[in-house]
Amino acid sequence: MHYGTSRGQAGSSFDGTTARRLREELRMAPADVAYGMRAAYGVAVDARTVAAWEAGVAAPDERQLAALAGALWCSASDLMGSPGTLREYRMARGVSRADVALEIGVAPEAYAHIEDTGAWTGDARQAEALARVLRLPVPALIEFTGRDEELAALLRKAATTRWQAYVNQVGALVPLPSEDVEEGLRALHAGYQSTAAASLGWGQPASATSREAGRTYLQEILTRFWEAIEG
Repeated sequence: MHYGTSRGQAGSSFDGTTARRLREELRMAPADVAYGMRAAYGVAVDARTVAAWEAGVAAPDERQLAALAGALWCSASDLMGSPGTLREYRMARGVSRADVALEIGVAPEAYAHIEDTGAWTGDARQAEALARVLRLPVPALIEFTGRDEELAALLRKAATTRWQAYVNQVGALVPLPSEDVEEGLRALHAGYQSTAAASLGWGQPASATSREAGRTYLQEILTRFWEAIEG
């Protein structure tokens, strides 16, 4: 998952296959969808454009996505796969930039800057409001508010030393129950120790293979932490 910049399109998370399935279930042709978008929402596209979206050759922009969802009698989120940017999460929820800005308590231009650049400038209260209005998963919230590197550094220390010493610090960053945080850190520590020691013989120094395995584990520490939490 990454921020990226505003691309002017729904982006890689637009699900053209679902759009086609929904259209076919409604017994509509691409031309019918284009007509519905134009007649009901004032969005002028042709049948070839609709077909291109379904084929994954192109993706609708924000206004087109809302009109397409209306024409297919679904929500914008139904037409999105797994959002990868803050903008895509907002589009999937069907809310405008102005609405998000109002909900989190920042000026519209300030929120637009956050969304376009990926540079979070809000405080903890605003981060909580952002998660609420966009229904962000915790991993996305951590990344979109610029706390992923800080969290990764703490997780690496927890995995390689005494994990109990980092429960409070990690808990301050991650809005999850303390027992979940503890379980995640315990799993990271156990996983790292077993990975790093997997190719060691009794009383033998670390081999190049075990050192490389340990480095890879630490590079993937955020992914492994979220997997441990979910598990």
